[in-house]
Amino acid sequence: MEQEKKTAMRVSVVSIVWNVILSIFKLIAGILGHSGAMISDAVHSASDVFSTMIVMLGINIASRQSDDDHQYGHDRLECVAAILLAVVLFATGMGIGIGGINKIIDGTAGEAGVPGVIALVAAIGSIVVKEGMFWYTRNAAKKINSGALMADAWHHRSDALSSVGALIGIGGARLGFPILDPIASVIICIFIVKAAYDIFKDAVDKMVDKSCDEATEEKMRQLIEKQQGVLKVDVLRTRLFGAKMYVDIEILADGDISLREGHEIAQVVHDKVEAEFPLVKHCMVHVNPL
Repeated sequence: MEQEKKTAMRVSVVSIVWNVILSIFKLIAGILGHSGAMISDAVHSASDVFSTMIVMLGINIASRQSDDDHQYGHDRLECVAAILLAVVLFATGMGIGIGGINKIIDGTAGEAGVPGVIALVAAIGSIVVKEGMFWYTRNAAKKINSGALMADAWHHRSDALSSVGALIGIGGARLGFPILDPIASVIICIFIVKAAYDIFKDAVDKMVDKSCDEATEEKMRQLIEKQQGVLKVDVLRTRLFGAKMYVDIEILADGDISLREGHEIAQVVHDKVEAEFPLVKHCMVHVNPL
């Protein structure tokens, strides 16, 4: 758990540094280049700093040991961080989209002037950096199975997509179609809101004891049935608990064996499941007699 926390903190610090640099650069480029889409993109990058801080706080709290008031640990607080991140992302996207729609309705697109070359450079640079941050953060999130860190990875991807939209809008405006700039902001909004929905849904699933995927459960069932003394798997229930899994198993065994032998079979099943599936935080095994 401590190593997972260190990994998440390291990735988060790298994210904050790059987001600060990008948001300042894109804001300056948007102002100097007269691009509303690039300014919107800069706001999105700035919001990433806040979201990464939420991730760091959530992972820090979730990694705390069990106590008298939280005997099953604090893992679900990482989901709370992911939900907060989704809300921030949604609000950011809606703000950008509403601003673009207002420009289209009011007919004020292009009044600030044709976007300059610096805005194009900023958009291209942002796409490269944010896509790189997406893969860097995503790989770390998969390694430690962190929902909050994965949400932050998708925040990077949404920023890269918004920069693609900004690039299209800026390029279109320079070609004599200034309306494409606010249209790009609306497209950016759609990408961001979609990412917010996906993050929110994943976090809620982990908060309400959603089962593991069928493939994982089937692999677990096959492992249990291979153990000596197990005649059948009567019940296999799984539930997500933050980034971890809880498993409840009922196995069928010979009713004439001793209590000690039945316990030993259950212990072997317990140990095998936790060894084969590192994300299992707790495994409960009950023995039913044939």
